[in-house]
Amino acid sequence: MVKFQKMLIVMLVLTSLLACRRGEKSFGAQEQEGIKKREQTAKYVFLFIGDGLGIPQRVAAEQYSGRELVMNTLPAQGVTTTQANDRFITGSAAAATAIASGKKTNIGFIGMDANLKPMKTLAEMAKEQGKRVGIISTVSIDHATPAAFYAHVPSRKMYHEIDHALAESGFDFFGGGGLLDPSGKKSKAPLGDAIAKAKTNGYTFIDTREEFESLGKNAGKVVVENQWLQDDQAMPYSMDMTRADITLPELTAKATELLDNSNGFFLMVEGGKIDWACHANDGMASIKNTLSFDESIQVALDFYKKHPEQTLIVVTGDHECGGLTLGFAGTQYASFFDILKNQKVSFQKFQDEILPKFKVKSGTFAQMQPIIEQNFGLKFTGDSKKNLLVLADYEKEAISKAFNRSMKNEKTKSGTADYILYGDYDPLTVTLTHILNNKAGLAWTSYKHTGVPVNTSAIGVDASEFNGYYDNTDIALKIMKIMGAENRAKYSAISTLGSNCVAQF
Repeated sequence: MVKFQKMLIVMLVLTSLLACRRGEKSFGAQEQEGIKKREQTAKYVFLFIGDGLGIPQRVAAEQYSGRELVMNTLPAQGVTTTQANDRFITGSAAAATAIASGKKTNIGFIGMDANLKPMKTLAEMAKEQGKRVGIISTVSIDHATPAAFYAHVPSRKMYHEIDHALAESGFDFFGGGGLLDPSGKKSKAPLGDAIAKAKTNGYTFIDTREEFESLGKNAGKVVVENQWLQDDQAMPYSMDMTRADITLPELTAKATELLDNSNGFFLMVEGGKIDWACHANDGMASIKNTLSFDESIQVALDFYKKHPEQTLIVVTGDHECGGLTLGFAGTQYASFFDILKNQKVSFQKFQDEILPKFKVKSGTFAQMQPIIEQNFGLKFTGDSKKNLLVLADYEKEAISKAFNRSMKNEKTKSGTADYILYGDYDPLTVTLTHILNNKAGLAWTSYKHTGVPVNTSAIGVDASEFNGYYDNTDIALKIMKIMGAENRAKYSAISTLGSNCVAQF
């Protein structure tokens, strides 16, 4: 009887452990073998961070595209909490530092703990191991998320100091947006030209597609800046790009090609403008950038299939942004994602390029209407019962009110009723995206981040560690362990199971 009870306990434990492997899908015997090999360290590590990429953003992109996202097919699927040390709703600096270094920190801190003590990052550990290191972002390369992997400053706004940290990092590949303060114009204590220092330290700067495509294995240390930087030194939104622009998947592919070597590599790829689109409540811009981000993950997955026993791919978000809801009171249970296809430009291009030209001409609301229809598909005449894009009277009134405010360049103040309508954005532009999104069955609750957990997905060496429910600091600790930096990864194996699984014991 005692033997039987012991056997029963063992069977229950094994059953519980198997139950915790939720989200795993069949990837074939070779891929599953790569997941199970716990004794092996990862030679190649891809870390994808979708800034502002919550669960709703993933689902919205799937529903719009009509296909399952690559990130959602990865066999390990977890849920990750995101709060900062000093605030429940986190910011990108605190979240990225937690993901990069494995410890909570305060809002705005980069690469430092809550006591302003510098912390070594995954990228720096990889460099110490002899790996090559790459950092990619669709926003400026000195923005909070990329900076958290190579800089150590008390404020994310210390762009000049962050630019110098980039120049001194020794990392092998930087790509995406530009630098916000290389010359030190915004710094209280300028350190000299950061770009000149980077060049002295062996970096080559390129900003054209021709130079980018010609990069070969012997390129050395490289900083790639897209030639057109749309806003705050960031790459353009995916839906606004032209053939001259370098896409995030292309940057990922080129970095993988250049970083590949006998010692392996660590590559962090940020989809930064997912967040910016969600701040502005632009569902279409968010979806298009999420799909581009997902195509970048496919690049890594193709590499993984050639090196399944040596590669780890982890995909996460630093936080959700905008409070995106997959449902709207006006459409009740219905969703019409195809309606979003009528939006031809991002909110940024509309407010930066189209609206200013119209203001110069001092056009009327009647003259603006065909421009709205051309760029957002919304119609001012017709039968709204037969065509969802036809505006109701209250929607026309809202657009007219916003148009008048935009033409007068009126700003909104936080804490007012108008701020709930427009946030910090151009009133007409954000009203148009709100109405189009609502007609599609989407809504927003904020112009800022929210505190809801995000998904983390993984495949490769020891990827099962990323199943379950855990904090964003655990992402760094798990990668450290799998990368072979266990002296810096002190955590209990039981924590990777998630609280719901622990309770089963």
